[in-house]
Amino acid sequence: MPQGELVKVSAPSGRETQIVSFKVGRESYGIPIAALHEIVRVPEITVVPDAPAHIEGVINLRGKIISVVDLRKRFDVAATPLTRHSRILVVEHRGRLAGMIVDSASEVVRIPEGEIEAAPSIMRESGLDAVTGLGKCKGRLIILLDIDKVLTAREIGNEPAAQKSAAGSGKAEAQSASAGK
Repeated sequence: MPQGELVKVSAPSGRETQIVSFKVGRESYGIPIAALHEIVRVPEITVVPDAPAHIEGVINLRGKIISVVDLRKRFDVAATPLTRHSRILVVEHRGRLAGMIVDSASEVVRIPEGEIEAAPSIMRESGLDAVTGLGKCKGRLIILLDIDKVLTAREIGNEPAAQKSAAGSGKAEAQSASAGK
């Protein structure tokens, strides 16, 4: 066997993905560390009227108003009271800061590229496109997430309903106007 091929086969690629791992319910999740701005304890949250159920409200973080999503609600995990381990992961999302409430922030993990598998096709086919892959680390699986899809998927889903109700109210106004003639 030529020496060049032996080196190529035996040398690890050295590529790693660095993530912040956290827990929501029993599951471990991860997001790219590059997207993380900071991790904070859960302060008082101001509730915003008419917000989707998974949006907990907003916080004032050193003068910046940040929307906060409860990942338990977002992932349809049974609600539990916040604990001393609960945290908000402040991430950059579309040029702005957003917060995600998690049960606990675990650690920064480096996962070798060879230990990350694509999300199973059944997840993608059933609309679970927020999962980008599964990382194997220290004998456990970490579900890797696309922050953009986690923070926007359901909000986008609600827009057509709002547009329909606006269109519907326009129809009702037109009908009542024509009935008055």
